[in-house]
Amino acid sequence: MIVIIAAILGALVGGFTARKRNGNRLDILQYAAGYALAFVIVGMIATVLIDRAMRG
Repeated sequence: MIVIIAAILGALVGGFTARKRNGNRLDILQYAAGYALAFVIVGMIATVLIDRAMRG
């Protein structure tokens, strides 16, 4: 669940960042995809760390 939320949040952040920098449609898509992948990696690491912490 954390990974899905991270992907959506990353895509939104990336899209808004590209739009703020006056990017065209392809720039916005590329930023959204890049940020989504980066956030997914962080979300996966967080999920593993939380799982390991809860198992003791």
